[in-house]
Amino acid sequence: MTQISDIGLIGLAVMGENLALNLEHKGYTVSVYNRIHPGQKSAVARFLEGRGKEKHFVGAYTIQQLVESLRLPRKIMLMVKAGEPVDELIGQLVPYLSPGDVIIDGGNSDFKDTARRVKMLEEKGLYFVGSGISGGEEGALNGPSIMPGGSETAWPLVKDILQTIAAKLDDGSPCCEWIGSGGAGHFVKMVHNGIEYADMQLIAETYSILRRRTGKNNDEIGQIFEEWNRGELNSYLIEITANILHFRDANGQYLLDSILDVAGQKGTGKWSVMSALDEANPLTSVAEAVFTRFMSMRLEEREKASELYPTEETGDLVTSATINDSGIEAVKEALYAAKLISYSQGFSLMKRASMRYGWDLDFGAIAKIWRKGCIIRSAFLERITRAYHRDSTLDNLLFDTFFQDKIQLTLPALRGVVADGVFNGIALPCFSSALSYFDGLRTLRSPANLIQAQRDYFGAHTYERTDTERGRFFHTDWTGEGGETASGTYNA
Repeated sequence: MTQISDIGLIGLAVMGENLALNLEHKGYTVSVYNRIHPGQKSAVARFLEGRGKEKHFVGAYTIQQLVESLRLPRKIMLMVKAGEPVDELIGQLVPYLSPGDVIIDGGNSDFKDTARRVKMLEEKGLYFVGSGISGGEEGALNGPSIMPGGSETAWPLVKDILQTIAAKLDDGSPCCEWIGSGGAGHFVKMVHNGIEYADMQLIAETYSILRRRTGKNNDEIGQIFEEWNRGELNSYLIEITANILHFRDANGQYLLDSILDVAGQKGTGKWSVMSALDEANPLTSVAEAVFTRFMSMRLEEREKASELYPTEETGDLVTSATINDSGIEAVKEALYAAKLISYSQGFSLMKRASMRYGWDLDFGAIAKIWRKGCIIRSAFLERITRAYHRDSTLDNLLFDTFFQDKIQLTLPALRGVVADGVFNGIALPCFSSALSYFDGLRTLRSPANLIQAQRDYFGAHTYERTDTERGRFFHTDWTGEGGETASGTYNA
């Protein structure tokens, strides 16, 4: 096969197809390959006869054909399911590759798998780029946010291609910058997805408040979100929420009201929480968003509980309005405050991981490349970029002057909304956890001293004292009767 293509792409599901079309539209010749399923028409043939017809694509029906169709150094993007499929494809590709060739994994891979693959392939003289890609089907086609990391030597080889197909800011700069070595790119994409979980949950809880406490119908609530989208809450998720609320089915009914309240997930939110646990970094907003999706999936239990513990409101629309316009404004301010807190948690997690793995992440640049193309794109991210430009060493975004001022202004609304939810039996796990995180963060003397005393009591785990320097540990005989309080069983 003649070496004519600029890049190869494996995996012609919707995301892969759209990225291939994006690449071709930007002037690249693309070789495409997809595994062949027995008894089915080749996805490559179907693509070339359909969306890829009469365009600059080269169809490959074997791995060898794909590799041989590419110019040196070869660049091959994988758009396949994370996990074993990636390793299997790498194993199939390696025998045909030459030193200096680059494999790009554009899926949602575990960052630890990416780090392992980088090391393994570099030992063979090959380069591996783990590239987070956000924006969904539309972003893949028209310009996503791209977060590449891995073999740093590969960046000059793939930079032009990735930055060309990425979304662009108003000044023309691409939403794609090198993130860092090892698994940095996929880690940042994972945190992005975790923040996305929290954003979606906060918006869902806001919808719940407005639906149950204002008496407004879907169109009216949609208009509220439309208005908010014209201000500081401007974002893709707020925009599509308004569209969803307005949408009617063929019978003229609100489609949202017919959608079962069971929310699925693919796992990246859970990975974010697990990483936060590994880094001992509170990520409470994302954790609550993940757990709330789990709760939604337990439909039969919820139905049983609603029978055993009935409330005045069964979840249907409230017939009499109890929140006025000023109350709706307070909900808006509470949403902004909770969003500030949620993002501060996500960036704190990235900072911890950056220090642990030596990535030297540029948090201002990360916020910048999230401003277009990706699911959490919003005007708010510009504020984060400015915060890190003011102080690139920030331990927590809440220590930035802008964040301080906004929290002071919106905190009363957040408290009021959480209290209203508690009083009226409306579950607001993400709002509540954001407020608790903030209150915990600013508590000078927490009750953790009691917990540590308990640990020392039953397990002789020792404790530090307030009147000595950090690092000195003490143990007390808490029984006061000369006995020992220690156990090899407890390690709480």
